[in-house]
Amino acid sequence: MPRIPTRPADTWSPLYFLASVGAGGLAVTFFMYLMFWIPHPGRSVPVSEDIAAALGAGSPLRTVAITLAAAGIAIFGAMNLYLLAWNLRRVGPFVASERGQSLGASNAQTQMMALPLALAMSVNVAFILGLVFVPGLWSVVEFLFPVALAAFLAIGALALRQLGGFLGRVIGSGGFDCKANNSFAQLLPAFSLAMVGVGLSAPGAMSGTTLTAGIAIIASTFFLVAAVVIAAVGMVLGIRSMLENGVAVEQAPTLMIVIPLMTVLGILLIRQDHGLHVHFESHGSAGDMLTMLTQFLSLELLFALFGVTVLRATGYIRRFISGSETSVGSYALICPGVALSVMMQFWINKGLVAAGLVARFGLAYWALTGIALAAQVAMIVLMLVLNRRHFGRAQLVASPAE
Repeated sequence: MPRIPTRPADTWSPLYFLASVGAGGLAVTFFMYLMFWIPHPGRSVPVSEDIAAALGAGSPLRTVAITLAAAGIAIFGAMNLYLLAWNLRRVGPFVASERGQSLGASNAQTQMMALPLALAMSVNVAFILGLVFVPGLWSVVEFLFPVALAAFLAIGALALRQLGGFLGRVIGSGGFDCKANNSFAQLLPAFSLAMVGVGLSAPGAMSGTTLTAGIAIIASTFFLVAAVVIAAVGMVLGIRSMLENGVAVEQAPTLMIVIPLMTVLGILLIRQDHGLHVHFESHGSAGDMLTMLTQFLSLELLFALFGVTVLRATGYIRRFISGSETSVGSYALICPGVALSVMMQFWINKGLVAAGLVARFGLAYWALTGIALAAQVAMIVLMLVLNRRHFGRAQLVASPAE
């Protein structure tokens, strides 16, 4: 019998888009170094000129941090774009295949919404790469914001079309299997809509043009509301099924999808708050921001504890991370850790420091930041482990001759 190479990634699934999303999220965690550790006066985000000025200041620790940040953004940004392209090449053949047709007639049809999720993440990553590595980008950024708005609206239209197709099928003719909905897999559409919304909110915080900022705030609010509604419905349906049938073991990582959803929506609200303050005389206090971020972080920690408890109870890590079995759903574990790291950074800097509870760069500051960095490092290790297991050297297996 001839022997052909196989590996888990050779049997493609829409959930492999989560590998691209995870890499993009890791690039964002490195951007947090620049966002909160180097000065960027007159701008809501750091750009290459700010980075060059900080390097010229001669502080050894800051130089190390900037070097690590630039390397991390470059490596994981490139990985994000590569994995996006790798996945896009497989969508067409999959949809036309028997497996694709079967998926489109089941609860798992919403897995295809990982596509707009990954597209929206990659647009955000491309913008970060431009800010960090393209000198002079900020001088033309007002011309780029309408392009970015158009791109995110196009991705949002794709997401809504996919969601509409799913809802039209299951509500119009039935067929949704409530018993098999024993996870939070149906929150993926909410995550996709939220990612579109946070991208749309960026010009609201960064643009100096009132019209551009206003359009961004209005458009992002629509996707914020849509994400919250879909998430609420998905959670109720999922919890009911899990209480009756137990959790679907391979989908157990979805129980922590609320964590990245909250981080994305939290950043969306922070951006809107800044835009409303600059352009529309809406003035929130440091206490208001601290309260909001603490609420979001508290919710994330609760779902982290919930998810870890279920993962331990089902032996998921022992089976699919360190054991001999593989599951593409394992990539859903990266986003929660990344999101928790990013939310910690915002809570520390935009919450505690801004409210005067913690001194910037003091002992307490670095102790708390160390938690965010530990989560980041853990997710980098997990990403490398999963990539090796799913994309690594193929294993030779026997195949019957035609």
